Amino acid sequence: ANYFQHTPYLNSFNASNGTDLVSAALIHYEPFGIYAGKTTSLEDLPDGATIAVPNDATNEARALLLLEANGLITLSEDAGLTATVLDIEENPHNYKITELEAAQVPISLPDVDIGVINGNFAIQAGLKASDALAIEDKDSLAATTYANVLCVKEGNEQNQATLDLLESLHSDTVRTFIEDTYEGAVVPSF
Repeated sequence: ANYFQHTPYLNSFNASNGTDLVSAALIHYEPFGIYAGKTTSLEDLPDGATIAVPNDATNEARALLLLEANGLITLSEDAGLTATVLDIEENPHNYKITELEAAQVPISLPDVDIGVINGNFAIQAGLKASDALAIEDKDSLAATTYANVLCVKEGNEQNQATLDLLESLHSDTVRTFIEDTYEGAVVPSF
């Protein structure tokens, strides 16, 4: 078993390597957050504000979905997890969406109004989930799709070793560890 990837990565790995690995269970996700730059609240975001988002396909879609969930933009109905800036249908406040390499978004905060940051990069930048102006909902499409999974070879999902490992990973002890250690930057999916 391993525990380091989300399902889209797992599916891509299987396709590229001819393997038959499957998800045995969701374990945790690392939520995206909207963090303050020059503007300290979403309510005070001025017309024409600059919003930094990651420029890679997966992370940009998640960032745009979070902006949409907070009423800042509207995406085309079918954009979903493949959304890009080209899928923005409504941007009534003429926000300037600036696409940056994901690791650069936290560094850019002093130069933009807000930035949408991956959980791992927020942690590396010393940001806490509690600092975020908004954060992905645990039940959002992105959070459930990109949750890290316990992965096993197909057919081993119900063997005793997998079930024992899953019982340990889904325990109150692990939940408490995740919550206390990561303070919302990593969230249990169980």
